[in-house]
Amino acid sequence: MAKYQAPDFFDVDALLSEEERMVRDAVRDWVSERYLPLVEKAYRDGYFPKEVIGELGELGVLGGNLDYGDFPRLGAVAYGLVMQELERGDSGLRSFVSVQGALVMYPIWRFGSDEQKDEWLPKLYSGEAVGCFGLTEPDHGSDPGGMETTAVRDGDGFVLNGAKMWITNGTMSQVAVVWAKCEGEIHGFVVPTDTPGFSAPEQRGKHSLRASVTSELVLQDVKLPASAMLPKAKGLSGPLSCLNQARYGIAWGVVGAAMAVFDEVRGYGGQRTQFDKKLSQFQLYQAKLVEMLAEITKAQLMNLRLGRLKEAGTLTPIQVSMAKRNACHFALEIARAGRDMLGANGVSDEYQTMRHMCNLESVKTYEGTHDIHTLIIGREITGLDAFA
Repeated sequence: MAKYQAPDFFDVDALLSEEERMVRDAVRDWVSERYLPLVEKAYRDGYFPKEVIGELGELGVLGGNLDYGDFPRLGAVAYGLVMQELERGDSGLRSFVSVQGALVMYPIWRFGSDEQKDEWLPKLYSGEAVGCFGLTEPDHGSDPGGMETTAVRDGDGFVLNGAKMWITNGTMSQVAVVWAKCEGEIHGFVVPTDTPGFSAPEQRGKHSLRASVTSELVLQDVKLPASAMLPKAKGLSGPLSCLNQARYGIAWGVVGAAMAVFDEVRGYGGQRTQFDKKLSQFQLYQAKLVEMLAEITKAQLMNLRLGRLKEAGTLTPIQVSMAKRNACHFALEIARAGRDMLGANGVSDEYQTMRHMCNLESVKTYEGTHDIHTLIIGREITGLDAFA
């Protein structure tokens, strides 16, 4: 594979600090040298290469954006650049890190007790433990408020019953953050996965995110002590705030996938000859490269501004929705165009473009579909709710 050349048409590098560039470059090199040699087989055979989990911990990217203890802390832009480089490798890799940090460590850090933090955050940060986030249910995807999973008080504790679907990392997790209704209110629970009655069968048969573990969570009379409840989370705002953290990372991550596609088809066009000319010499090929680069550049600038707003503490969930919606849409369009530009070779896993294209179909869907984010932004513009 040719050395990766990151597109940066507007010299975004000049707007980054030296530390942000160093963090990005360290992860970029790790992805190129360590992860990319693994992902083709992992995607083909349908598994997540678990041998990299500890290495991700050593890189400091598992929950690296949280301010806790002696953990090195990444700024919002540095964290976004990490997500970008991880998804350049594969959406499944970025998904693993996003779930671990934004959906498991973040709710424990923000809503948990000191005992919950001390028990789980160091293990999750290092990769010694893997976590998953149980919100989505079989019959309630875009409407998490309709969840049917229940937590019933039982003496000094709770009994959980229900099911969750499309849960990243579930089968290989040691802890799950599960959201359930208790006396009409939504609460979060920290559930060790070896608790009797908890199971996480892996979901197979995916055309997308094949190098990622996706699971169902089944809770059958799962008995938990009172200390398992996240004490500072009540209502739907708890899980939604977690999703907002994940969407922020996705907005950055999918740009990495788009950059990988652009780099591949740019190189391919300069090598492939048809009708006695390089593909890159044809007008249509150049026009498609221009469209790709324009959308990548716009997304890079949007994400950078998004990160600076997050660092200033003024970022709104609506702004995150716009960035996630925009970046996912155009990353997928870029991947579809790239697959077409590779011709028949585009369906071979010798090339990475179709893998990114298939993955992005899922990333566009999870943490809020394109249409749901459209309605969220539309409500902000008009002041009128079009959900119901």
